[in-house]
Amino acid sequence: MSESLPHEDQTWFSSHLRQEMTLRTYGYRGKPMLAFPPQDGSFHDFENFGMVEQCRPFIERGLLRLFSVGSVDAQSWTNHTIPPAERANRHEDYDAYIITEVMPFIRKTCNSAARECLTTGCSMGAYHAANFFFRHPECFDGTIAISGVYDLRTFIGDYMDRHVYFNSPLDYLSQISDRFYLDLYEKSRIIICVGQGAWEDEMLSDTRSLDAILRRMDIPAWVDYWGTDVSHDWPWWRKQLTYFLSEIFDPQHSARAP
Repeated sequence: MSESLPHEDQTWFSSHLRQEMTLRTYGYRGKPMLAFPPQDGSFHDFENFGMVEQCRPFIERGLLRLFSVGSVDAQSWTNHTIPPAERANRHEDYDAYIITEVMPFIRKTCNSAARECLTTGCSMGAYHAANFFFRHPECFDGTIAISGVYDLRTFIGDYMDRHVYFNSPLDYLSQISDRFYLDLYEKSRIIICVGQGAWEDEMLSDTRSLDAILRRMDIPAWVDYWGTDVSHDWPWWRKQLTYFLSEIFDPQHSARAP
């Protein structure tokens, strides 16, 4: 077994979340990528489930610098002990944490431009990756979202308010007409992936809906449907992340998807 990649942890008290939060950094140069954990996950999940190892070749070559953050899902969308409006408000706190605390840290650490950062994640992490990209294309220039849901009905039913609406890509995305956003989308690398096997039904449905919206709006995106043997699970997500990173950084040498 290969040694774990060296990493650095940064912990600070978030003024927006009113609690301590930690992020983990891998690599010292290359394009920054912000990784979100699965549902209710922590900043170390991306490593614990083998996803960081898939990034190793790109990190060691100085092509990629990875930042892995934790979530507050258990305080927001998956917290069934509070009303949906409170869950949405708590997610807005998380949005402020990512955009006004984490992103300035990444830009300063990498000495990078305002939009020079990808998002990625699997399952609930894919929801966050896509939602943060589509809501804030001024901060991100692409996303690799794998096996995600793209509205919030799974968690809060049919409840709707302003904060729910603007965190549900299947609701807000098709209504965007501002050229500021559309021009940024057109200049971005948008990758949405889903399997068609076990436990992917809901994710497959949402991906098809998102695909239709992107096509209708002429937003260039690579929406990739993997086979009926491809399940909603880490072994496939590891393969998918490697494949897409290879397409970005080594397009002539990437292995084709099954």
